[in-house]
Amino acid sequence: MQVAIVLYPGVTALDALGPYEVLKLVPDVEICFVGNLPQPVVADGGALVIGCTHAFEEVPSPDIVLVPGSTANTATAMADQALITWLKQVHQTSQLTLSVCSGALILAAAGILDGHKATTHWIAQDGLKAFGAIPQKDERIVRSGKIITAAGVSSGIDLALSVVKDLCGQKHAETVQLLIEYDPAPPVDSGHPSKATAAVLKAAKIQLVRDGKNIRDVVSVPSIIWQTILERVRNRNSSKWRLFG
Repeated sequence: MQVAIVLYPGVTALDALGPYEVLKLVPDVEICFVGNLPQPVVADGGALVIGCTHAFEEVPSPDIVLVPGSTANTATAMADQALITWLKQVHQTSQLTLSVCSGALILAAAGILDGHKATTHWIAQDGLKAFGAIPQKDERIVRSGKIITAAGVSSGIDLALSVVKDLCGQKHAETVQLLIEYDPAPPVDSGHPSKATAAVLKAAKIQLVRDGKNIRDVVSVPSIIWQTILERVRNRNSSKWRLFG
């Protein structure tokens, strides 16, 4: 079984590496970190370098594809036509298509979430609706057919464990959980907006807005809007030709 985990500049490390630590324990699995080129990638924060092992064209039909999110570079990834084209291609043949955090918005930009229930980081839920998805704001993991989306950052571990359970059974999933000693007992309990105080929620929003600023969005956001409109127009015209052709 081949698992392709997407990497791009500014990716949130735990979005990708949390699921990796779980999925690498699936028997006979091959994990590829894919990107535009097989090269180092600097994660968000700028202090951690991880690497793509394969270019997109080298991984044409993975069994599972996973798209992580980013604090500041999600829009840049959404506007990356090489990535979007590859996602559209591999989703046609994948057994599972997964996302963590704002990676759901990248799937949405590829048209993969159109009409599907999905979740993402709480700050980005409204963005899903703009691309035709049906946001599930209070859900940590959402499955819609072969698409499974996870909420923010840490939920990628839960996502991967759910995949292992489906693929390998309850016992193996529990064994993996024990191997990585995934037994959360956080010293604070403010991990969802429904649990946070108003002051904590306000502080988190301020920090996310500050950390999410990216000058490239000046180019990326108009590009995403244009590609979305163009695809809708083309699909509409194509439907007309099918009716009258």
